Order: sequence, then structure tokens, then C-alpha cells
Amino acid sequence: MTASTGRSGRFGLFFVVGLLAAAISGCSQDEGATVDGIHLVNADALTVCTHIPYKPFQFTDDSGEVVGFDVDLVDLLAQDLGVDTKVVSVDWNQITSGAVLAAGKCDLAMGGATITPKRQEVVLFSAPYFNATQALLVKKDSGYQGLEDLDGKRLGTQTDTTGAIYADKHAEEYGYTTVVFDDLALETTAVSAGKVDAAINDNGPLYQYAADNPETEIAAEFDTGERYGFLAKKDDENAKKLIERLNAVIAKAKEDGRYDEIFKKWFGQVPGTINQQ
Repeated sequence: MTASTGRSGRFGLFFVVGLLAAAISGCSQDEGATVDGIHLVNADALTVCTHIPYKPFQFTDDSGEVVGFDVDLVDLLAQDLGVDTKVVSVDWNQITSGAVLAAGKCDLAMGGATITPKRQEVVLFSAPYFNATQALLVKKDSGYQGLEDLDGKRLGTQTDTTGAIYADKHAEEYGYTTVVFDDLALETTAVSAGKVDAAINDNGPLYQYAADNPETEIAAEFDTGERYGFLAKKDDENAKKLIERLNAVIAKAKEDGRYDEIFKKWFGQVPGTINQQ
């Protein structure tokens, strides 16, 4: 499946980057519309909040278009509803806290979001669509093979992520200092630049970074039993309908092979070899 497949014809993809206030202002100008029994915050578009970049799940390509694994999956829902997909980039904590969803500024949120009990208190999750582990990114020939090798070293983490939680949990045990970054790009480039000795984050984007930056490699993975889900507004009947529709669309895509095609497009293999079921 090519990058444009699923967005041909009337299925466009739009990207809005900026401060959360600007994003909220832009969304609030549209009173929305009801499509096939589901209310959307913007007429003729499925509005999805995320935090860019998180390659290969969502990132901006050379043409300025937002693409990625998550994007292709939500496009399946947009197509099913007969609307476009509109992606809005906001701060990650506005998503995990449920704030931007509670404010009704987007229909869904995405971003390789791990389903956790704490997050389930404030957002409604879809059925799991990707199984993940935490991974350790290091420079090649660093000699670091795990957290136990980082005594006295600096370990990069991304704010408000499960990787950061895992790193903090083991910091005293292994004697490293955590350095917190606002997004994945800052965290990973800090490894390449030598600002930190290693970085921990989800396996998918770190394997992608190592492939794009051969001076780095994945030294270890930590099986934390994590599963990704899409997010919607908590305790909301309309959001529940939307999530049920999304679950059904993804389930159908797994049955007819489209999910495997999308997976292979972004990860170079079919599900099953990187903790995916």
C-alpha cells in the first residue's frame, strides 16, 4: 500500500502544527457535523490530535505531509465514514491527560499511546492495535548492553512516557541519571550528539531511528507488556460510538490483509516478529 493509498480522491490529509492554543482556536471555529450517527468536531473531517514527530507512527515527510503507521490506520476509519483526516499536533501531556479530548477539540488522539490504568482514568482507549516493548538506544561500539552498564551515566527519556516511568523506577538500582526531553526527536538526537549516553523509549520508533542513523543501535529491549491504543473522550457516548467503529474497522483490516500491508509498509515485515499480534 503506497503512502497515498487510502487518501486518494476525496480523502485528503491535513496537518496543523502550532501551539495548543492555536490548535484549539482553529478547531473551535467549526461547529462540526454528524456523520453516520457520529458527531465530528469538524465538518467533513476526522480530527485526530497527536504529538509530532514519533516516527514511524506519525511524522512529517519531505513533502510536508503527515504520514505513518497510526495515520494509515485512522485513515481507514475516515474512509469508512466518508470524510478526510485532519491531524493536529499538540503537547503530549494534553493527550495523555485527556484535556484536549475533554475540551472537544479533536475526535481521537494517537501517538503510540500505551494503555495504562492511570491513563484509562481520564481517556477512553480503543482495543489494542500494537504490542510494544521498551528499547535502549546507544551509540555503536559504546559497550553499553543494558541499564546495568549505565552506572554514573546519563540516560535520556521522553516526558510523560512509559519509558520515562521505567527509567525512573530503575535509576537508583543502576546508578544512572535521567535527562528528560520534550519529544522523541530531541531525545534520540541527544544520543547521536553525545549529550546522553543512552536513551529509552518504545521499540518501534527507536528501531526506525537506528535504521536511519547507523552510528546508533539498539542495545537491549525490556518486555514491559505494553499495548498501544487510540484515545477518545472519557465517559462520552459519542466517543464510545467512534471507538467501537474504529475497533470494527481495524478488526476488518486484520481479516482482509490491509493491516498486514500497512504494518509491512512501515516496519518492513508482517506482524509477529517484533512483539506484535
